[in-house]
Amino acid sequence: MPHHAQLHALARTRERRHRLAHEAARLMAESGIRDFHQAKLKAAQRLGIFDDASLPRNREIEEALREYQRLFQRDNLEGLRLRREAALRALEFFAEFSPRLVGPVLEGTADGRSPVALHLHCDDPDAIARFLAQHHVPAEARSRRVRLDRERSLDLPVWLFSAEDFTFDLTVLPHDVLRQAPLSGIDEKPMRRASAAQLRQLLADEEIAGYESQHATD
Repeated sequence: MPHHAQLHALARTRERRHRLAHEAARLMAESGIRDFHQAKLKAAQRLGIFDDASLPRNREIEEALREYQRLFQRDNLEGLRLRREAALRALEFFAEFSPRLVGPVLEGTADGRSPVALHLHCDDPDAIARFLAQHHVPAEARSRRVRLDRERSLDLPVWLFSAEDFTFDLTVLPHDVLRQAPLSGIDEKPMRRASAAQLRQLLADEEIAGYESQHATD
């Protein structure tokens, strides 16, 4: 009997996590909330679920967000493709800085407000500023704290600029970071990154999948 009660409690916790993940994803999709923790707490408040065991992980919310956008925000799919195509052109433009695409545009959770986030790798902090100036790209300088690994965090230069109706967000990292991606703020694991060749392959695979899907329903 205790074993049955334990299984029931686990199933209930799992169901609550699922509900919370999907409510948090809905809030992110519809309200433009960017912070997973904030969305999680707001969802818990709305559903009246306050036990820590029921709080979903950020990756669970991200997966629910991807599913929500696929089901209810199909217009986002075209916007995502356009952002990825713009990202590919940007990766080619910044080729000398070993660029990588990161964030929602790569993960597939980007919406109309998402910037195209790139990591550039260079040991000369002024090189990006010179490159942007040389190509007449007006950009705004900022900084961002990035966790390189469990022990090291750095405040790194960030450049923001607009092109092709999109915002581009460039974080400039030391060249040796190419060997190991910095940690994601979502799950504290190394970030997923894509080079120009990998993004080109992703776009090609999606085009083939879309073509096959369209013809399967004809």
